[in-house]
Amino acid sequence: MLVLGLTGGIACGKSNVSAALRELGVEIIDGDVLSRELTAPGGAALPGIREAFGPGVFHPDGTLDRRALGAAIFGDGEQRARLDALMQPMILRRIREELARLEQAGAEVAVLDMPLLYEAGLEKLCQRVWCVTLPRETQLARLMERDHFTREEAESRLRSQMDPAEKARRADVVIDTSGSIRYTRDSIPPLLAEERRLAALQRSNHGTDHPRAPQAR
Repeated sequence: MLVLGLTGGIACGKSNVSAALRELGVEIIDGDVLSRELTAPGGAALPGIREAFGPGVFHPDGTLDRRALGAAIFGDGEQRARLDALMQPMILRRIREELARLEQAGAEVAVLDMPLLYEAGLEKLCQRVWCVTLPRETQLARLMERDHFTREEAESRLRSQMDPAEKARRADVVIDTSGSIRYTRDSIPPLLAEERRLAALQRSNHGTDHPRAPQAR
């Protein structure tokens, strides 16, 4: 099974690329979905979050106040590290479970849709990595519009993540999503076809190094 990593900065259009892949029949393991499962009512991560951050990041009904938790960790590297230390082992366990399930089911391609792919070291689980990217001002504008953040709040979110240029440098394929949604989606089928071709070539070469595909910009 070919495992592709999909990453990129916040509000860069990663979900659009993921949706296009899903429409092509690709199995998606979504890090945000896994995280929300772990922090939903009754989720396995909630007791640890309450112990680490206190009752102030919870609503009166006991559900997680995601905005309050975000305000507590973004811009504070130590607090962010505490949350990562709590969440990442749980997420990794769920990823491994999903990969094993898909492998057993005979899936040809699986995509790890992970905003913090590199930060969490999850690229080690992937044969190839795609990175979506945007000019910084466009990214900020989209984030403020999408999440109703002030510029200061949006800036703090961007600062909490790896430099997008570094993510793009590490990736095998870079997808600029500054165009229309339709333009981005139309670029995905040929990129996926190329990944399948390269995977088939690798298999025919009995596991030699995977060739690098041209970057999509």
